[in-house]
Amino acid sequence: MPEGSRTWLWRGVLALFVTFALLLLYALWLMGPTGKEAMVRIPRGARGVEVARVLEEAGLVRSGRLFAAYLRFSGRERRLVPGVYRLQGDGAFRLARALTGGEKPLAVTLTFPEGQRAVDYAERLSQAGLDGEGFLRLAQDPGGLKPPYVEAKGLEGYLFPATYTFDLLATPEEVVRAMLRRFEAELTPPVRRLLEERHLSVHAWVTLASIVQVEAGSEAEMPKIAGVFLNRLERGMPLQADPTVAYALGKSLPELSRRAGDFAVDSPYNTYRYQGLPPGPIANPGRAALLAVLNPVRTDEKGRPYLYFFHAKGRLFLNADFEGHLKDLARHRYSSP
Repeated sequence: MPEGSRTWLWRGVLALFVTFALLLLYALWLMGPTGKEAMVRIPRGARGVEVARVLEEAGLVRSGRLFAAYLRFSGRERRLVPGVYRLQGDGAFRLARALTGGEKPLAVTLTFPEGQRAVDYAERLSQAGLDGEGFLRLAQDPGGLKPPYVEAKGLEGYLFPATYTFDLLATPEEVVRAMLRRFEAELTPPVRRLLEERHLSVHAWVTLASIVQVEAGSEAEMPKIAGVFLNRLERGMPLQADPTVAYALGKSLPELSRRAGDFAVDSPYNTYRYQGLPPGPIANPGRAALLAVLNPVRTDEKGRPYLYFFHAKGRLFLNADFEGHLKDLARHRYSSP
């Protein structure tokens, strides 16, 4: 080969090598750290191209196309974990590892108190960034999610109050299913046997427990209040429970007003007007209230069934007869301090 040809060949090889090196450096720069930090949402079922676009828009990668290609050819695209992440732009390789099991998606831990309603739980979910409105719609009309033992239209009463941890992509259906699973954990074989012995359906059990939950000032009071209501039901007496009226009106207990005619509202939930249990639970009871209905205190020390109770001065007053109830009311609730 002539000397001039060899010179041009070496120059061509050198130019090709330099070009390749520059392209490699540019690619490494594109895939390198950006120094940015961002919170990103990786939807369920998202493909590599979608994930890359999210990261590029957040400033975590410089080239979404190059990052998508890396995910595809490295096989990581099939292992992407959906969720909400707080990520550092530490480079494409670390980001890819983070999104394929290297980091856990962000989650929220929420406590749902006993005795609150589905609408209260929905508000709590919304405040945490989850779909509270969707949750409430599903709680009110669960469709195929409704277990066979739920006799009312909605799931009020069966959204078990507890502490849950949800990832930030949790759907209303996933939240509802978690609460129903937790409620069903209370339906143990001993509980089912007690329900059968007490001739109580799950629906009646939860409905009564929801009233006990809201009426009681403490867990210690629950078995006694449950005993009063069970005795009244057995005798065909109206429950006359203020919380059912509040539920009928969509009010809280302190908002009830006799002067405003609240207790005359014509609703099947008004246990002053209608005997028996209301159509369904009025709140979501916890374990203590549920167990109180199964293990009530129904009689006083003389064996007389409790039929009346009221709260005054931080205490629960119980009576087996109306005359004694009136006397205690006059002495403890209506007397001057």
